[in-house]
Amino acid sequence: MGNYYLAIDIGASSGRHILGSMVDGKMQLEEIYRFENGMKDINGTKCWDADQLFSDIKAGMKKCKEIGKLPVSVGIDTWGVDYVFLDKAGNRIGNAVGYRDSRTKGMDEEVYRIIDEEALYSRTGIQKQLYNTIYQLMAVKQQQPQLLCEAETLLFMPDYFHYLLSGVMAAEYTIATTGQLVNPTTKDWDYELLAELGYPKHIFPAIKKPGTVLGNLTEAIQAEVGFDCQVVLPASHDTGSAVMAVPIMGMETVYISSGTWSLMGVESPAANCSPASHAANFTNEGGYDYRYRFLKNIMGLWMIQSVRHEYDDKYSFGELCRQAEEAKTFPSRVNVDDDSFFAPESMIQAIKAYCKASNQPIPETPGEIATVVYQSLADCYGATVREIEAITGKSYDAINIVGGGANADYLSQLTANSTKKTVYAGPTEATAIGNLVAQMIHAKEYDSLEAARKNIFDSFAVKTFLPQ
Repeated sequence: MGNYYLAIDIGASSGRHILGSMVDGKMQLEEIYRFENGMKDINGTKCWDADQLFSDIKAGMKKCKEIGKLPVSVGIDTWGVDYVFLDKAGNRIGNAVGYRDSRTKGMDEEVYRIIDEEALYSRTGIQKQLYNTIYQLMAVKQQQPQLLCEAETLLFMPDYFHYLLSGVMAAEYTIATTGQLVNPTTKDWDYELLAELGYPKHIFPAIKKPGTVLGNLTEAIQAEVGFDCQVVLPASHDTGSAVMAVPIMGMETVYISSGTWSLMGVESPAANCSPASHAANFTNEGGYDYRYRFLKNIMGLWMIQSVRHEYDDKYSFGELCRQAEEAKTFPSRVNVDDDSFFAPESMIQAIKAYCKASNQPIPETPGEIATVVYQSLADCYGATVREIEAITGKSYDAINIVGGGANADYLSQLTANSTKKTVYAGPTEATAIGNLVAQMIHAKEYDSLEAARKNIFDSFAVKTFLPQ
């Protein structure tokens, strides 16, 4: 048996520890630990429980010791934009506020008093989302200015956890770009922009590329988990890792990283900060080896996840897909990116209210509600493909869906029908696989990302759906 590598993949609703290794020339995965995640209301603010998350990170690492499979390296990926402040002693200041909190309401206008929206896009290439770090920091500046005065360092969530493991503070490139504060030309913080906005420049640590070795586990962590290993930065934005695991990127391919969000786009050697790209609300997030993820952030399986929870999780996702297919003739559609679906008290009621307001039949059964969500998502994917082709001037042959949504055969077929493209679905564990790939390239298991992608195609099941 060769080396083990540990990917810790933390999403908005859960996290997993997955060991990767090479067996007979193919990548093999083993999930060894899973834990829950979610925002909690703390004094009226939606926050992540950073302490509990780190406890779970360590608990999963202890499992490696228990089963006798010690990794040579570990890397952590999470969602983007959210961060914590540290004081001069390296201790966290305050809570880890989540991106669904309402504190950023109106903060876009405050930012645009300083730099207009078009100029900001041309400087950063990042899609406007009101939860972006740039707006979160404006909320802090306006509402809690003492935090900016006390802060010595800002670390995005995976950077914070890497720091707790290694004792080394750094900003990983792919996660840093999600905040709308990085210059796509210099690939560094836009220090002029930071100064204009009044954000203290010294709190932003040096940016490091995926594959960088931060160091080994601290002595305290070694004693707690029972072993030592290197801490190697993956593409620590989960979408950055997922895109690394798209196995057919060698052809003209559009990818969809399908999870809580649907991230749909193409890989590009350069950022597209054009007015057309801005008008269509595309983003240019950083990727592995300074590639760019030219993509649109679309409301994804968050809607179906929320619906499932409202039915007390009595239906599996597979069952909801089956019921949705049975109800496929139900005609109503919604705009999945409408603000009413971002954080409603009831997703089911939000869907019904949208249909009622738009004079469409109101879905009643679980199957009707699910088919409205799935068919609306597929329609959005079709429209987005057409936007990508218009902006890039290219025609794309296929779509590769990776992530949990690749399990939804009904959605994959709807996507093929809507886009008129061949759809490849898989691998489902794309984020963890991409996390492992960065570590394994560093360890010389692969000599390039292209070699890793070929091996991923050979190692994992990928389904094909033709348009009907």
